[in-house]
Amino acid sequence: MSSSSAASLLLRQFRELTDPKKGIPSFHIELEDDNIFLWNVGVMVLNEESVYHGGYFKAQMKFPQDFPFSPPTFRFTPSIYHPNVYRDGRLCISILHQGGDPTSDEPENETWSPVQTVETVLISIVSLLEDPNPSSPANVDAAVDWRKRPDAYKKKVELEVERSKLDIPEGFVMPTGASAYVGSSGNSNDDELVDDNFWYDSEEESYDDDSIMDDVDAVEDEDEEDEDEMASDTEK
Repeated sequence: MSSSSAASLLLRQFRELTDPKKGIPSFHIELEDDNIFLWNVGVMVLNEESVYHGGYFKAQMKFPQDFPFSPPTFRFTPSIYHPNVYRDGRLCISILHQGGDPTSDEPENETWSPVQTVETVLISIVSLLEDPNPSSPANVDAAVDWRKRPDAYKKKVELEVERSKLDIPEGFVMPTGASAYVGSSGNSNDDELVDDNFWYDSEEESYDDDSIMDDVDAVEDEDEEDEDEMASDTEK
C-alpha cells in the first residue's frame, strides 16, 4: 500500500473521529503541523468513578507509511503513572503490537491487524487506563502500587490528573458523560444521547468489521485509477 493510500485512509478516519456527531468524546484530536501521519491526542476518561477522571492526558500517535498493515505508535507526553506505561510515555498494549510473532505469547486476536482502526486503538487505550494489566507491567513500581498499595497509587494519579489540567487547550470544554453528546445547539436529543459505555461495549464488533478492508481496497483502487489516467495523459 502506497503512502498516498495510507494518507487517504487516515484522513477519512481523522474526519470521522473529529466529527462532533460521530467522534469519541474521550479524545480531542489535532494534526501536528497538518501532518496526517502525526496526531496529537488529548485522552480523557469520562467515567466519574475512575481515578483518571477529570484529567487531560496529552499523547501523540505516529502512523507508518504502510498503515493499516503496520500499527501506529502511541506515547503519552508527558508520561503518566500507570502499570502499562513506560517511563518515557510509550504505551504497552497488545493492539499496538504486530501480529504473527512466534516468540510472543499474546493471542493473535488481541494484536494488530489491518482490520483495526484508529478508533479501536483509542477505545482500547482508554479501557486500559481504567483497567490496567499488572501481569505484563511496563512500570513495575506502578504495578506494585496498583496491586498492593492502592491508596498510594490513587494519590499519585490524582496529582497527575491535577497537573494534566494545565494542558487543556485554551477554549476547549472538557466533556462529561451527559454533555459529550449534546449538539452544537446546546440541546440534547434521544438520537444523539448515547450511554457512556456505548463505545466500549461495541469494541468487539469494531474489531470484526470487514468494511475497514473494503475502505483499504477502495483507496488502493482509486490510486490505481489515478495512475492509469496519468499514464494515458503522458502517452497523448
